[in-house]
Amino acid sequence: MKNDLLNYKVILISQLSLPFSKIGSWTTLYKNYICSDFNQIDYIVCERPSVVFNNVKYSFVKNNLITKIYRKFTDKRYLSYTRALGKIVNNEEKYIIQIVDNFGIVKHIVAFLENMKIRDNCYVQFFYHGFPPFLDHQKSDIFFESINEMILLTHESYLVHKKYYKSLPCKIEILHNGIDHKRFYKLDESNKNLYKKRFNVSDKTIFVWCSQDRPKKGLHIVLEAWKKVYKKHKNIELWIIGCEPKSKQEGVIYFGEIPNDNIATYLQTADCYLFSSLCQEGFPLSLTEALHCGCYCIASSMGGVPEVLQYGKLGKLIENPHFASEWEVAIEDFLKKQLFFEKIPENLYSSESWNQGMKNIIDNAKNNIDE
Repeated sequence: MKNDLLNYKVILISQLSLPFSKIGSWTTLYKNYICSDFNQIDYIVCERPSVVFNNVKYSFVKNNLITKIYRKFTDKRYLSYTRALGKIVNNEEKYIIQIVDNFGIVKHIVAFLENMKIRDNCYVQFFYHGFPPFLDHQKSDIFFESINEMILLTHESYLVHKKYYKSLPCKIEILHNGIDHKRFYKLDESNKNLYKKRFNVSDKTIFVWCSQDRPKKGLHIVLEAWKKVYKKHKNIELWIIGCEPKSKQEGVIYFGEIPNDNIATYLQTADCYLFSSLCQEGFPLSLTEALHCGCYCIASSMGGVPEVLQYGKLGKLIENPHFASEWEVAIEDFLKKQLFFEKIPENLYSSESWNQGMKNIIDNAKNNIDE
């Protein structure tokens, strides 16, 4: 539903061309939102994509030799963005300006608004999809005073920010990530058995690990634990999605990269999802997708993960994820049916709840501009 008040406009500034052709968490969320009845985005400032959204307007950022020189060799690296923004703003309207994860662009956008003498007519929202504080103390004061609001993924992230910074003058909101629960959902027992039959694993308990193959994702820890577990249980299989095969290991199957549209099939077939991240994740979508597909989740107790799993109600948290022995014990407990979790509410972490949350954040921003 578009804003009925013509003197308000919502502008999304993105370093990525939208729609984004590759897999990305926040870009997928915005795509779902912009294509929904909740959408209140009026303009997108970005480089020209191969296809465009039909229900928003664009101001395209130039990406030619001159702009590339500016970005690389001058302090005006975002000049092409402020020029694109300048084509759609004026002093007769009010604007909600959304920026995602790009800390560096904020000062340039705010300085531009001040030079245009329209800063007071603008409400700047910064969406941060990490978990720990990003800026040091020296830079943080200027940054947080320049924006009106920061939107974080979890309350835990807010607590870390509040503890770290001596001054946090902007407003804070929390907006959990959301996934398409019409694609990621739990199968009934008969359909799950059919899926297992197709994969020829009817007699096996299936574990899934899905991520990029980087050390901070912890696959090496899981594989170490798996060696010991597999010696005692031969009717289990570990599916690795997202990376190329490593050295051959019993009970481990590598599927490589799988299109995001097909991942639900693997999660719906599986019984347990292993999320072994060794870094402070913001709000992992793969974990919420596995939850909605009915997987029991065993996950590192780091970053926003404990909040996602509601501090153990929705899965097992590994307090010391760097120790393979803790993963071994948790996997053994699951196989012995000693681990249980509560049923996840259908609308929890859904794209619908994210859309509604975004609508509320924008509506509140409109009210705050008028105060």
